[in-house]
Amino acid sequence: MTDYNTITELAGDDVSEEQVLRICQRYYWAKNYCQNKDVVEVACGNGQGLGYLSEFAKSVCAGDIMDSFVDHVKALYGKKFEITKYDAINMPYDDSSKDVILIFEALYYIKDVNAFFEECKRVLRNTGKLLIVTANKDLFDFNPSPFSHDYLGTVELNKQLGLHGFNVNCFGYFPLSNATIKQKILRPVKTIASKFGLIPKSMNGKKFLKKFVFGDLIKMPATISKDTYTYEPPTQISTDIPCVNYKVIYCEASLN
Repeated sequence: MTDYNTITELAGDDVSEEQVLRICQRYYWAKNYCQNKDVVEVACGNGQGLGYLSEFAKSVCAGDIMDSFVDHVKALYGKKFEITKYDAINMPYDDSSKDVILIFEALYYIKDVNAFFEECKRVLRNTGKLLIVTANKDLFDFNPSPFSHDYLGTVELNKQLGLHGFNVNCFGYFPLSNATIKQKILRPVKTIASKFGLIPKSMNGKKFLKKFVFGDLIKMPATISKDTYTYEPPTQISTDIPCVNYKVIYCEASLN
């Protein structure tokens, strides 16, 4: 089995502030969709956002394919949530039993996304929503994560989800115009490094690179709260053309 521990930062690890900001913002975005709803987070990882979701959702449950992540979340929250080990294409939930399914920065680790979309359709109620957050693969300096399969951009998300009966809206978060001068200068360098496989894949290598690009690092929090950052709403973008102006794509896929 793929060991995602090798590419996942835990609470207390040194990370860039931008990384923590992006984690918080995706859960803040999900809030309005999850109010008084039965919510599932698929591929929940270390579960930083589960406590935040529980403040306004009717119910929250989650799962991950990694035993270590499931054990970590159980230790963090105790019996507050139903946390289960499972493969995303075979969720242990009844038909039409959930209102919202979240998958944040993990869709590209699923080998068969069409099977996943069908499974979401099975689990969701007829007014349900699938919320996806994913790195934008249509940027010229995009660097895929180790262990990833296919990345879906705005056009692919619209097409693939449409085949499964979903209506799609996409949004852009973190405009490239917000990048620092140093980050903008380094974008072509990143492109070359990615092309020739020179970007570090180890945790220590990534830490060095983040410090070089982003400056001082901060500790990854175990949990987030509404006060960690101020919410920055994403901007709705077209699903007819690739997005080249934002680092992150948010996708709202509705069954109705």
